[in-house]
Amino acid sequence: MKHTDDLFAAALTAGLGPEPAALTATSVFWIHHGTRLAGGDVTYLNQYALVRVGSAFGGCAFEAGEIDPAVCREGSGAPLDVLLREGPRPLRIAALDAYLGSVHPHDGHPDAESVVTLPAGPPEVRAHARDAAIAGLLDTAPGAHVGLIGVVNPLVAAIRERGGVPLPCDFNLRTTQWGDPVTDDMHQVLDTADAVIATGMTLGNGSFDTILARCRERGVPLIVYAQSGSSVARAFLGHGVSALSAEPFPFSQFSAEPTRLYRYRAPVGGA
Repeated sequence: MKHTDDLFAAALTAGLGPEPAALTATSVFWIHHGTRLAGGDVTYLNQYALVRVGSAFGGCAFEAGEIDPAVCREGSGAPLDVLLREGPRPLRIAALDAYLGSVHPHDGHPDAESVVTLPAGPPEVRAHARDAAIAGLLDTAPGAHVGLIGVVNPLVAAIRERGGVPLPCDFNLRTTQWGDPVTDDMHQVLDTADAVIATGMTLGNGSFDTILARCRERGVPLIVYAQSGSSVARAFLGHGVSALSAEPFPFSQFSAEPTRLYRYRAPVGGA
C-alpha cells in the first residue's frame, strides 16, 4: 500500500475481506470532549467520528467544525460501502477503521508485538503509562531529534525521558507545557527529524500520506500513535510505518478502568 486511497480501493473491491456492501454501519456517532490534565495549562479539545460494524468500532479524530452531528442520523444503518465512498474524509476513515477492525481485531492479533494494560486511575496516571508505551517503540540513539506531529505533553516528556529531543508540530498549540515552541509546519519537522511520531489524527486531516511518503524518501522511522484509525495505520506496517501503538475504542481518556494498548513493529526488513 502506497497511500490511503489504495487501502480504500482494496476494501471496496473486497480485496481485504468481505464485500463492504453486505455489511451495515449499525451506528455512527460523534463525540466532542475536553481534557485538562492536572498540573497542565492546556485544555485538549477533541472531536471523533465513530462507526460501528458488528462488534468493531472504528474512529477518526477531526478538526472542530469539520463534521456536523447530523452524520449520525444520515450514516447509521447505511451499507458500509456507502460510507467508504461518500461523505467527509474523517467519516470515511472511521468506516474503513471499523471494517479493518472487524476483519482483523487487535485483540488476539498474531502480529501484535505486545499488549500493554493501561492501569486504572486518573487521567494523568493513564496518560503517563500510555505515552511511555508509545515512546518505548522508539529505537533511536540518545540525542536523536524526534518529530512529534500532534502534540501531547506527556508524550513530549516521555520522548525526553528516553533521551530524545522533541520537535513538536501541531495546528492548535503554540508551545508545550514547558515552553518549547511548536511549529505548525510539518515539513520543518519531516525534513530534519531522525524519527517521527505521528498521531492517528493525521489520517483524518489528510496529512498522513504526506508524512508517510516523506519518511519513506528519507528512510526515517515512522511510529504512529493511533487511537483513531488504529486498524488503518496497521495496514501500513512495513510499507512506511515502522511501529504502531494501537488503542481501539473506548480510548483511555473515556475510562478509569484498565484498558489495552496493542504495540506492533514492522517485520524485519520492512519500513
